[in-house]
Amino acid sequence: MSFINTCKAAKTEIMAGITAFFAISYIIIINPMILADAGIPADLSVFATIFISILGCLVMGLWADAPIVLVPGMGVNAFFTYTVVVNMGFSWQGALAVSLVSGLIFMGLACSRCAAFLTKVIPPSLKYGITAGIGLFLVEIGLEKAELIRSGTSSIVELGSLQNPHALLALFGLVLSLALYLRGVAGSFFIAILVSSGIAAFTGMEAGAPVQIEFSKLAAYPALLGQCDFTELLSLNFWLAVFSMSMILVFETMGMLEGLLPDKGKFKRSFSGSAVVTVLSSLMGTSPTVAAAESAAGIACGGRGGIVALTAAGLFILSLFFVPLLSYVPQAAIAPVIIITGAMMMQQLQHIDFNDFSEWFPAFLLVVLIPLSGSISIGLAFGFAAYPLLKLFAGQGHRLHPAAYGLGLLFFMDLVFQALQV
Repeated sequence: MSFINTCKAAKTEIMAGITAFFAISYIIIINPMILADAGIPADLSVFATIFISILGCLVMGLWADAPIVLVPGMGVNAFFTYTVVVNMGFSWQGALAVSLVSGLIFMGLACSRCAAFLTKVIPPSLKYGITAGIGLFLVEIGLEKAELIRSGTSSIVELGSLQNPHALLALFGLVLSLALYLRGVAGSFFIAILVSSGIAAFTGMEAGAPVQIEFSKLAAYPALLGQCDFTELLSLNFWLAVFSMSMILVFETMGMLEGLLPDKGKFKRSFSGSAVVTVLSSLMGTSPTVAAAESAAGIACGGRGGIVALTAAGLFILSLFFVPLLSYVPQAAIAPVIIITGAMMMQQLQHIDFNDFSEWFPAFLLVVLIPLSGSISIGLAFGFAAYPLLKLFAGQGHRLHPAAYGLGLLFFMDLVFQALQV
């Protein structure tokens, strides 16, 4: 009987890994496209994306035994490209140097007692706010991928056309995903992706413009290895970029893992493992890795251990040979899983004390400013800077650890420096 139960548990873990992989598989295409705006050749960075994802999943599976998929992070890659390179004027090699130093700081914190200290010092409401804010950011991304929202003519955002086949397919996929998930069907999201992709292929719907991989380009991939440029190391801009990216990596990863991990006892190894892979990502020629929010899709399917991550690693390896097949998986088929995943992450709001406005408002700033600004760093800065201020206003300042004031001041300074960069 125990053998049968073990087989059932393994099947559940594998299905969860497959689901998590398909939920995050868009990163294979999207990450190179975003990094291309920084100047990194997309036909090479696609290999970097896959290789670091394989490595990250292996670390999570073998070292941390956690159902977490590590990939180059959405939001962090945008910060890398549009803030560090486009706005601050770094080359992509210089941005990799910023990522490397930030990763080393992250690793130093994660592999020391500072990790446990930060976990205790950072208010739970801000941790929950980070997870919920990134969740709402994912919902926004999912709705955009589904073409259910778009930039408005008389408003910031407006409803997309419901005559659009992509939007209709996304709505179908959303309904199917919810129906299967709420009925407790194993691999519900994976099934919905397959069905939606099948409908798209049958109706001749275009899936998008994926990055085309030519295996002959693999020989040129070493050109991305170890390309960090430290020319700007002594400049103020370099360390401002390092500070912002370090804060994103530390607190986004901390909030994400605390929000995602079913077994909180696996936090320490997951946190340190994530930090080590982040350092390696810079050396391998891509933006920093983070715990993918889409891991929640696999966890929602019953994934609890490292088999989830190992399954995803195996599928990333296979993707090297079958990436062209991803062109048959339209964004409209992936979007529903991203939306539902974001909604799951937003459930963390239930743990915040809404009756204490000094707790709720800083978390509120995190939740709304991350998606509205399109920047995780801005949301973090406002939330962390506001928290000690509101506690002082509420006459509760004496309850805070001095480190909370230090973090608030650092984030406030980050906001000032970001304003001066505009």
